[in-house]
Amino acid sequence: MLLNYADLTLSPLAYPTQTYSYHTCLQNTIVVYHTIWHNTAATCMTGQGVARMDNWNTALALTYHEETKHSYDSLLRDRHFLDWANQPRPFKEYLGLEAIPLPTALPVTAVPALFALASEPTRTPRPLSLADLAYLLFYTAGVTRRRVYPGYGEMCFRAAACTGALYHIDLYVSVRDMPGLPAGVYHFDPQGFALRQLRQGDYRQVLVEASGHDPALHDAPVVLLGSDTFWRNAWKYRSRTYRHSFWDAGTILANLLAAATALRVPAHLTLGFADEPVNALLDLDITQEAVLFLGGLGTGQAPPTRVLPMPPLALAVAPLSAASHDYPAITILHTASSLETPADATDWRTAVPLPPAAPAPGTLFPLAPDTRATLPVATLEEVIRHRGSARHFTEQPLALAALSNILTAAVQPIPTDYQTDAGQHLNDLYLIVHAVTGLPSGAYVFHAQEQMLECLAAGDFRQQAGELALGQDQAAEASAVVFCLCDLPSILEAFGNRGYRAAQLEAGLMGGRMYLAAYAQGCSATGLTFFDDDVTDFFAPHATEKSVMFLIALGYVARRT
Repeated sequence: MLLNYADLTLSPLAYPTQTYSYHTCLQNTIVVYHTIWHNTAATCMTGQGVARMDNWNTALALTYHEETKHSYDSLLRDRHFLDWANQPRPFKEYLGLEAIPLPTALPVTAVPALFALASEPTRTPRPLSLADLAYLLFYTAGVTRRRVYPGYGEMCFRAAACTGALYHIDLYVSVRDMPGLPAGVYHFDPQGFALRQLRQGDYRQVLVEASGHDPALHDAPVVLLGSDTFWRNAWKYRSRTYRHSFWDAGTILANLLAAATALRVPAHLTLGFADEPVNALLDLDITQEAVLFLGGLGTGQAPPTRVLPMPPLALAVAPLSAASHDYPAITILHTASSLETPADATDWRTAVPLPPAAPAPGTLFPLAPDTRATLPVATLEEVIRHRGSARHFTEQPLALAALSNILTAAVQPIPTDYQTDAGQHLNDLYLIVHAVTGLPSGAYVFHAQEQMLECLAAGDFRQQAGELALGQDQAAEASAVVFCLCDLPSILEAFGNRGYRAAQLEAGLMGGRMYLAAYAQGCSATGLTFFDDDVTDFFAPHATEKSVMFLIALGYVARRT
């Protein structure tokens, strides 16, 4: 490890930091709202009810983000340990419900992964078969390989990367009648590759109405629902889990959009919806599990306008672990970022776009991505089946074309319901480049519209990169490290607390795309965590008022001999 925390001296001279106006204002805000934050915890945990909060009380999102930051001091004070005997099950298991096996003879598209990542899903209507649905579920969140570890048992690795391999995101589908599958609401069981019916009948109109009649959901024959069972991740990461909710939802959605593109199935994401009816459809207790996103799959098949009744399900579910612990900060922010009514969801889609990005005044280096004719030909199916997370990198240089392909994939348009200027994202990409042929080592910011990298500082920053990533060696060993940073106050001003969900999810989705693009080229990647404020300070003054959302290291792993 690069840092020995037990011997670390906490002083400004040991690790100098700079104070900026944003951080000063934020600290003042936290003092003002500290009492609100902790008093609200009591009102949020009263039985099954949750006190409703204002999406526009954005101090709650800022406070959560501040209180879940990593710092040298927070790590030194941390006394948390993992109770391995109480580790939650990685799968949700409904008891007493018949499993409906999904077809295992999946379509083979042979579409190169980089092409699937660089293109948007089609909008051309076509019938959606059960085999198509099985393909999308498998390559989004299916079990791609199994491994038995002595003393632990079988480990099931999934299609998309997940913090700690704890796999806390569950998928459900609401479908119309299709050959081999009657209309209903189903839970996807990745372990058995099966569906279990929770409700019988076409309930898509519930979701259409909850979204404020999002046009992309209106005629989708299948609506995907993604939820987070918080305790599965909080067992290890505690209150910080709510960040991971959207990181890991994002990597899953990166897979979904690429798989939909390869299969030529229309796909669109909906993040703005009235939370209560959506969670009620699945009969979820949001202090334990809550829906994070909806995804419309297919077009041309509108639901019936009559909304079916939704009595409580009261279905038996296998316990996750012998005991569980609640982290009120998660419930507070999830409730504070919830939308009350379909009208709120409509307003979400018409929120004021963010201001355009500033021009690049520094030294610029153009990207050099492969053309379509020269793209690596590894198919999306091959890449997802073989994707992993690197534990160590060699210091082998990454080709500029490979890095260009990765960055190009990351910033492709996202078919979703929140508005920004055309081609603009909530997050900006900052890089520490260690070894990329044709690109000097240094710190960079990526200007996506211009397809240019702006050099902020030249030099060898391997040691600093490792320190920023909580002393994890991969960030120092990698060829390049990419950080997603955003102007969080501006996002919250435009979208309310719901914008916090969007910013974190978008960063996870961009990270998921970079994972796939790296493995498509024979490279490797791994997501890492970080010292929040130190990352901002490292990229200052360019990133002075920004917050870091995600970090991914890119490079080559040593071949086993």
